[in-house]
Amino acid sequence: MVDDWRTDRIGSALRGENPCVLRRLDAGFAVIGDVQFLPGYSVLLADDPGVERLSDLPRSKRLAFLSDMDRLGEAVERACRRGDSGFRRVNLEILGNTDGFLHAHVWPRYAWEPNDLVGMPVWLYPRDRWSDERFALGPRHDPLREAIGDELDRLRPAG
Repeated sequence: MVDDWRTDRIGSALRGENPCVLRRLDAGFAVIGDVQFLPGYSVLLADDPGVERLSDLPRSKRLAFLSDMDRLGEAVERACRRGDSGFRRVNLEILGNTDGFLHAHVWPRYAWEPNDLVGMPVWLYPRDRWSDERFALGPRHDPLREAIGDELDRLRPAG
């Protein structure tokens, strides 16, 4: 059961079993990425596993998802800027090329990245970065998880 959540990321989040969940948001779940070669990498998961693309959502839910993406992006930006002087920016992506459920990537980018990659899409990083245990999410990331979660709470819409 240790990694069962990886095969059903949204369902496990809905059941409270996804260990990467940072916060429940209006239209989904803010989760920290299970790979951290760019510390702070996070993902917004839609809260319906049957939704494949943004256009599958009714307009109000679509706008809520995009608002959640903005909120998670700003939370990652604030936490990473505070935690690493090399922080440069956040990249937001909704791709949908591999996983068949709606999700958005939030990639912090840093000045210390390799020169040949710093201005390129994250997906051009060597494949070994994605599977190298040195970059696996672990207890050493707990302060960053907490910082992003705290920023999400501060950015909670009034209401």
